[in-house]
Amino acid sequence: MASAGLQLLAFILALSGICGTITATLLPNWKVNANTGSNIITAIIQLQGLWMDCTWYSTGMFSCTLKHSILALPVYVQAARTSMVLSCILSALGICVSTVGMKCTRLGGDRETKSRTIFAGGLCFILSSVSGLIPTSWYVKEIVSNFWDPTIPEHNKHEPGGAIYLGFISTMLLFVAGVIFCTSCLKRHQGPRHYPPKQQGIQTTQSENSAGYNLRDYV
Repeated sequence: MASAGLQLLAFILALSGICGTITATLLPNWKVNANTGSNIITAIIQLQGLWMDCTWYSTGMFSCTLKHSILALPVYVQAARTSMVLSCILSALGICVSTVGMKCTRLGGDRETKSRTIFAGGLCFILSSVSGLIPTSWYVKEIVSNFWDPTIPEHNKHEPGGAIYLGFISTMLLFVAGVIFCTSCLKRHQGPRHYPPKQQGIQTTQSENSAGYNLRDYV
């Protein structure tokens, strides 16, 4: 019963992780650059994401432009696109597989088959978390290195946006869910070893026979 409860908790964490991963992939605030001039009307916030760049003016206007050219993007942005999409696909596959292998469902066949299925689902979540952690870490590294580079002008320096933090949290949720699924699968095969009843009966009979032979010798 405890294993089923842990699997249900892991499934909820995985659902939260995949929703956060998809949201972080689509959000435009991977980079944030706030420029405030002497006049408050000129204050703007520039947002850069994987798929579009947006500008938010202090007057309330908000405009976005899509990144149509793939080859014109930096290498880390192209890698982040690929890795985040792969993370979304793997997490979606993990949701489907783990639904079949969970103990609280009637799908997947016998216990041995469900055990292997839930392990495969947990492995998908772990791979999805790794695939999502690589681009977010690389993106943060590029932002920090550009921020401390003295050759880059101040208006071209950015800070990490909310999409990166959401990506980190989502990957951690997917990793925890994958570990719980794999651990609950392995626990089924671990346990105390007992001798079969037939072997115990044979050993008892043999001991009784040997004891009977010893008593006969004394008689």
